[in-house]
Amino acid sequence: MHGKRAKLKLELFLENDAESKFRMNKKIGLYFGTFNPIHIGHLVIANHMVEFSDLDEVWFVVTPQSPFKTKKTLLDNHHRYQLVVEATLDYPKLKPSKIEFDLPQPNYTVNTLAYLQEKYVIDYDFCLIMGEDNLKGLHKWKNYEVILENHSIYVYPRISEGEVAHRFKEHTKIHHVDAPIMEISSTFIRAQHKLGKNIRPLLPEGVWRYMDEMNFYR
Repeated sequence: MHGKRAKLKLELFLENDAESKFRMNKKIGLYFGTFNPIHIGHLVIANHMVEFSDLDEVWFVVTPQSPFKTKKTLLDNHHRYQLVVEATLDYPKLKPSKIEFDLPQPNYTVNTLAYLQEKYVIDYDFCLIMGEDNLKGLHKWKNYEVILENHSIYVYPRISEGEVAHRFKEHTKIHHVDAPIMEISSTFIRAQHKLGKNIRPLLPEGVWRYMDEMNFYR
């Protein structure tokens, strides 16, 4: 009898200990983008996600310039990464990431997630952050089923046309977060800056300083 009780206590201890270790894993939201440049809209979304969901941190994953398709308006990888560094200096829960810079091209999210999962197998639980407009096209992503099988997706609202596919509307791995709707675009910022308009209020102060010093987007 005592042996059975001891065994039960040991099983309960191991179960609780496993749950405790699981809860210790940091839940990381991955926010992918070119960030050309990063602006206050990106920061508002990322900060809302980390403060008003169960995410512990948000990593801004800077998408590298494709060697197969060069865009003249896209800053070099290290400059865009530095802009994200400047933007996140005062936000300890927001981190810059250049993890995709050294991965094979072209980049596919499913491959990046697999790499991160292998690299940080114990410490982190990786999730995706995307706008509702991207969720509408998720069925076109490479191996999207694998992504949903292994990772949660946190969705913020965006004004866009079309409908979310029925298969994603009640999916247990897809979580909608009522973040502010930010209608600011990097394309608009670049275009207006080139025209000499004052777009400084749309940028974190460090981003503006770096951009101005380097004479970007003129």
